[in-house]
Amino acid sequence: MALTETENGYSGGDGDENDAIVKTCVLDGFSESAETRALICSLPEAHGDEKQTEIATQKFLLILNRYQEQPRLLDPHLEWMLNLILDFIRNEQSPPSLVHLGFKFLYIISKVRGYKVFMQLLPHEVADLQPVLDLLSRQDPNDLETWETRYMLLLWLSMTCLVPFDLSRLDGRMESDSGKPRDSTMDRILTVAKDYLVVGDTPRYAASVLVSKFMTRPDVQQKRLGDFLDWSLGVISQLKDDSGTNVRILESALQSLAKLFKHGKRDDLSPHAAAVLQCLEQRRLSDSSEAMLKKLSIKLTQRLGLTFLKPRLAAWRYQRGSRSLAANLSMSQSAAVSPDMDTQEQEEDYDIPEQVETVIEHLLVGLKDKETIVRWSAAKGIGRLTGRLPKELADEVVGSVLDCFSFQETDNAWHGGCLALAELGRRGLLLPSRLKDVVPLIIKALIYEEKRGACSVGSNVRDAACYVCWSFARAYEPKELEPFVCEIARALLITAVFDRNVNCRRAASVSSPGTFPHGIDILTAADYYAVGNLNNCYLNISVYIAGFPEYTKAMIDHLVAIKINHWDGAIRELATKALHNLTPQAPDYMATTVLPQLLPLAVGMDRHGRHGAILACGEITHALYKVGLQTDRGLGGELMRPASKSDFCGLIEKLSLAKMPFKNDPLAVVSALSVLCEEFYQTPDGQADSQMQDVLVSQYIEGLQSPQMLTRCGSALALGCLPAFMIHGKLKQILQALQQVCAPTQDGKFPEARRDAVKAVAQVCVKVGVAAHGSPDSTLCPENIGEVYDLLLSGMNDYTTDSRGDVGAWIREAAMSSAMDVTLLVAGSAPEILSPDLVKPMMCCLAQQAAEKIDRYRAHAGNIFLRLLHSSEPAVPHIPHREELLSIFPVESAGSLNWTAPSQAYPHIAQLLGLPEYQYHTLLGLTVSVGGVTESTVQFSSHSLFNYVKSIQEDGAALGQFGETLLRILRGNLRNDRVSIPFLKMLSQMLANNCFEIFTTQEDHPLCVELLALCKEIKKSKSFPKLKACLSVFCGLVQFQGDVRKKVLSQLLLLLCAPSPQVRKTAASEMYEMFLTYDDVADPDVLEDVMASLSDTNW
Repeated sequence: MALTETENGYSGGDGDENDAIVKTCVLDGFSESAETRALICSLPEAHGDEKQTEIATQKFLLILNRYQEQPRLLDPHLEWMLNLILDFIRNEQSPPSLVHLGFKFLYIISKVRGYKVFMQLLPHEVADLQPVLDLLSRQDPNDLETWETRYMLLLWLSMTCLVPFDLSRLDGRMESDSGKPRDSTMDRILTVAKDYLVVGDTPRYAASVLVSKFMTRPDVQQKRLGDFLDWSLGVISQLKDDSGTNVRILESALQSLAKLFKHGKRDDLSPHAAAVLQCLEQRRLSDSSEAMLKKLSIKLTQRLGLTFLKPRLAAWRYQRGSRSLAANLSMSQSAAVSPDMDTQEQEEDYDIPEQVETVIEHLLVGLKDKETIVRWSAAKGIGRLTGRLPKELADEVVGSVLDCFSFQETDNAWHGGCLALAELGRRGLLLPSRLKDVVPLIIKALIYEEKRGACSVGSNVRDAACYVCWSFARAYEPKELEPFVCEIARALLITAVFDRNVNCRRAASVSSPGTFPHGIDILTAADYYAVGNLNNCYLNISVYIAGFPEYTKAMIDHLVAIKINHWDGAIRELATKALHNLTPQAPDYMATTVLPQLLPLAVGMDRHGRHGAILACGEITHALYKVGLQTDRGLGGELMRPASKSDFCGLIEKLSLAKMPFKNDPLAVVSALSVLCEEFYQTPDGQADSQMQDVLVSQYIEGLQSPQMLTRCGSALALGCLPAFMIHGKLKQILQALQQVCAPTQDGKFPEARRDAVKAVAQVCVKVGVAAHGSPDSTLCPENIGEVYDLLLSGMNDYTTDSRGDVGAWIREAAMSSAMDVTLLVAGSAPEILSPDLVKPMMCCLAQQAAEKIDRYRAHAGNIFLRLLHSSEPAVPHIPHREELLSIFPVESAGSLNWTAPSQAYPHIAQLLGLPEYQYHTLLGLTVSVGGVTESTVQFSSHSLFNYVKSIQEDGAALGQFGETLLRILRGNLRNDRVSIPFLKMLSQMLANNCFEIFTTQEDHPLCVELLALCKEIKKSKSFPKLKACLSVFCGLVQFQGDVRKKVLSQLLLLLCAPSPQVRKTAASEMYEMFLTYDDVADPDVLEDVMASLSDTNW
């Protein structure tokens, strides 16, 4: 086996062309021949062991599945593999398990190579017929473990039944030893076929193959064909498709009939075709809800139609050259082959049965079915039948197919029509005279799209239209397509570059006719892989293609007419950016034609069109301005005269009158505010227009108190986007307003506004800069820096929740980023105003956030913590325990630490517990992680915490300090369920892991006494999760000695008598486990009775 593998990438190097190297995997032979032979030979040893059987089967599957894409490589080896396996099967000494295993291996080979090829290799001598039939008769059709055996036996029987002798000669004596008449071989085979047609598993497909082979024998056809057709038609007409069993039986009957009419002789089957068609019409399977039934009905219908028509090639069909390479080479020039007059005259004399019209009608209806497989089968049937019709009737069929391309029809009809046209085209049945009617419809199909709810349909239509173009390019001589080649090329390239669906773009890129203008250059740039990236298509490939004048205006017109009002906002935005990039290719056309078209759309009724037109106007205007700079023609020059200033002023006026909802989309507006102020509100000396400054700042400060959330957000973002000269003299006023917005409210409203206000604080500070001796109304200085840090620290501790969850996380994330920006700004410009009282709480809050449970915000905090710690230019002063921190987080390993992975983050974070300045905040963050619900977070955070506590077991002072920190956290958060419940869970785990073992030997240790007092306060809560966590803590505190144990037990007994049955039941369960764990708590004499009462009482 030769395996070629190259990585998908781009070749580098100066001067080298960047070519996409496609990863390929091509096999050139069956390299596992020896391994496969050994595996097959080992089956007699493996079959008795279920484990070994499974291993052997999986190995065989693994080997052969590699050749699914190139099964022809197996052909030289199929015979010896088949012979090896058949040796086991034919051996009378082989146990049934080995026989079944052999057939399973045969099925695997058949599946990979295809049953049509593989079944021809099966032995089909006369001597094989009876043994195969006998073995198949002994199988249990209901055994789900051996269906492969039955499947392969049916295929084998399909070959052996073709022996060239009358089957009656194989019957011998027709009486059995008991004197009862035996069934003939013919009847036995027919019975087996019928039995397996109605089973529910895979062998029914092999049974339909058996029917198609067996019923076409001359002797069987004479004696049993009529009976079998009667049985099949009875099944079809009587069974309803209202259950899975009935559906499977109907599928088998239809499948067997379709194969029978495919392989049987026309003269034998034509007398029965009308009856079968009549049964199908009466059954009306086209109305069924089962896709497979409809598909098989269409398939059988087309086979009936082919039976009605004589098998012949239409003499009138269009032929490009000859099927013979020698004939093509001998022709002096390429030309369509013309039929002789005798053939044409003979064609005119051919009578068409009236049933053909019914068949074609059913196929045309099938083209509009909602199921793709039904439409595809109908399209192939249209192609096959049309090839046997006279020219005039065939043209009528083509006309009926073209009727599918009406805008009153659904997307299903358009898709089916495209498939039918492709089939007709590639078979030469669509004459060149029809191209003038077909090409415009295909061009419409290439851009077909219908909005349905929140999405659209039509991608399958566009893909099928590309298939039509592909078939035309290979079916017709270039001279036939010459009048349409430019039109088709434009439509295909537009689809290849601008279609939303990647499959359609790729289909269009490989479907283009080979003679279209600049074809090689364009297809090199827009190949199958290049068009896979949508952004690359819109922003890069489109510019290259538009560089050829044949395609420039067509691409621009398509974007303006179709894409800027597309239902997908991302497509609208990409389309406008593409127009920006295409403007230099046709600036005059953009100014004189496109902009006048866009201005009315910008104030139209369609909201998608308004959005796209407004974006497009801005992008094109900006692009024209840049073109004007390059060509020494300014914005007011000749390029913009067609869209004069009055037009744009009119646009602004109409947008205002139309009450465009810009105020509801602040992000779309504030990005332009800074540029607007610099352009229109700045005096020549660089100062702000005082009147406009007062108006804007007052307006945005007032908007911060609006009852509308979006207005608050927009006002905060606008203040953050103001240029420095607009903030000068107003800084104090702006900071005070932002500080009021950032203050959390009791109802937790407007979290988005608080987030944007926190962002705006940092933006404003960065804009105005830092000055150690500056004015607090114009710059960041010692007088106002404390207010800024208080605001940011408040944001880092915002834990607001609402129906969406922890929305305070948005504010915390923004506050951490803002704190980093402000700190680095001050450290770089005036580090002397950064006092320890500012840096210490900031670093502690960051440590707390880096220890919490949400991966995203933990990673954000951790990265900012390390950025400030490792920053050298500028260096952040007054960071507590800087040296110890650098030993925990070395600079060289900072990039490799994955903060989102609990297994990596918490071992480092837990080490901060040993630093006094960070212990409280780090333990507070770890509390919600250890007491959380995410398994990985709880596992690694608790493990790191317990490791730290055990490391200080011998240090009484350190452990005592740790206990005081625990008490401090609990005191401060008794009524804060966000902290208290996880704290109790964490404390319960610590007690269970003997983290305070040295304290338990001391009677009435202060830590236990204080914890008991605090837990008694928590016990007053009515929250069950809180009471349950408190119960676990009480049960853990019982390990402490002294009077405190009695007090703990009394609290547990009170909970055992609680009004809530849920609390009582939990208390009993916890106490039962407690007595099992701490057997010294109760007197051994009464312990057994206590345990019995706890376990037997219905609490």
